[in-house]
Amino acid sequence: MVQIIGITGGIGSGKSLVCRIFRVLGIPVYEADARARWLTTHDPILRKQIVDLLGETAYLPSGAYNRTWVAGQVFGNPDLLEKLNALIHPRVRQDGAEWVQQNSGKAPYLLYEAALMRAAGDGNPFANVIAVHAPVELRLQWVLTRDAHRTEADVRAIMANQVTDEERLAWADFILENDEKKPLLGQVLALHGVLSGFRV
Repeated sequence: MVQIIGITGGIGSGKSLVCRIFRVLGIPVYEADARARWLTTHDPILRKQIVDLLGETAYLPSGAYNRTWVAGQVFGNPDLLEKLNALIHPRVRQDGAEWVQQNSGKAPYLLYEAALMRAAGDGNPFANVIAVHAPVELRLQWVLTRDAHRTEADVRAIMANQVTDEERLAWADFILENDEKKPLLGQVLALHGVLSGFRV
């Protein structure tokens, strides 16, 4: 059975960059957040459930998921956010399980990237969990540069709704520090060696 390694980190921590490096190394990566965005627009059952919960405004006239409007509705309303997550997360887990089946045997391990994650084996199929960590001020700077439509208050609200860095680091099996001090590439290469069963 293929090893599934979870990879997580808060918004702006550098998860996507780390995942791109692992891809270059030949490791298949399931990006739960990207798949959730795709499923919210393209999965007809999920789409109907979201409209039933939030109304027609959850989708733009083009048919695309109205992420900005939805975020404005749910990030200040924990009950509504929980209801939305209860629709999206099971569908993403199912999609991820299908992806694992399709990619088993293609590499020494698979990566499953998600912002929301728990310790390996805690209600998930992960052999290990990698946490990508970056200081909050750097994360804010990177997200505000990357996402021009977001304000600092928007980013801080998202951070407040995510697992804290302390919690994430406490149950991570491996930590990649993205602090502009220790080269990230070297850390990823060394970890790839460990996960593949050889040293780099």
